[in-house]
Amino acid sequence: MEVQATHIHHEIIDQCRQGDRTAYYKLYKLYSRSMYNVGYRIVNNEDEAEDVLQEAFISAFNSLQHYRGDSTFGAWLKRIVINKAINQLHKRKLERMPEDDRWDVKEEEEVDVLEGYPFTVEKVKKAIELLPDGYRSVLSMYLFEGYDHAEIGQVLGISESTSKSQFNRAKKKLKDLLESNVK
Repeated sequence: MEVQATHIHHEIIDQCRQGDRTAYYKLYKLYSRSMYNVGYRIVNNEDEAEDVLQEAFISAFNSLQHYRGDSTFGAWLKRIVINKAINQLHKRKLERMPEDDRWDVKEEEEVDVLEGYPFTVEKVKKAIELLPDGYRSVLSMYLFEGYDHAEIGQVLGISESTSKSQFNRAKKKLKDLLESNVK
């Protein structure tokens, strides 16, 4: 099934490279919803997520000749979406902590801080939306997109230790937000 889907996607991509407008639309329909969600989790704004999605597809379509098939088309497109979302955050003048040792937080042991708390998925989503941009983007990239702290640091232009401390702060802030709304 995976091989067949990959083959179909390669056919659509080849048709796009030949200028087939219907193929562009098919590719957009295949990936737009999931890529919108990736962008939204980072920018936390519907209009900005739409902008990110459109910019990412324009960029991908304009760069289709550079797609070599080393990874799946979805993974390649996801990287473009994440980069566009990060650029959108920078446009918002993302305020980060200065990069020096005074701001590093000791890395905590991996403990499920939410274990035993009565949180619904909806409450967690809403609490994540309330996180500051920097916290939310690091948390989303680490937990939802599968990036490690070195990769997050590269994408965001911060050090690996800053990514780790932002992640730890995000977890603490998320826990505080959830516990304050449990009452």
